[in-house]
Amino acid sequence: MIKIKVSRIRPGKVDQLKAWLAEGMRRADEIRETFANEGVTHEQGFILETADGPLFVYVVESADYDAAVRAFQESPYPIDAEHKAVLAEVLDGEVPVPLLLDIHI
Repeated sequence: MIKIKVSRIRPGKVDQLKAWLAEGMRRADEIRETFANEGVTHEQGFILETADGPLFVYVVESADYDAAVRAFQESPYPIDAEHKAVLAEVLDGEVPVPLLLDIHI
């Protein structure tokens, strides 16, 4: 299952988010370790510049998204705690995005 979330980025926080995502790339082995705990197989993050301000697009692939979220919320891994803290500081609410096409095997 692929899940996509779109969130507003707080004013002045784009550089902080970019720095955190770059840190994630440097710490990819730690993140892969959390994937085993969460049942996640792939994550991607994008920043889109829009007329209404920057948006963070987060894409995750997992067999059971709800279970992955629960595992992330209860995660014992330090990098997950850091991730939660950074996102709480830089993101400013989710943008509703209606799903218009969902086809899979």
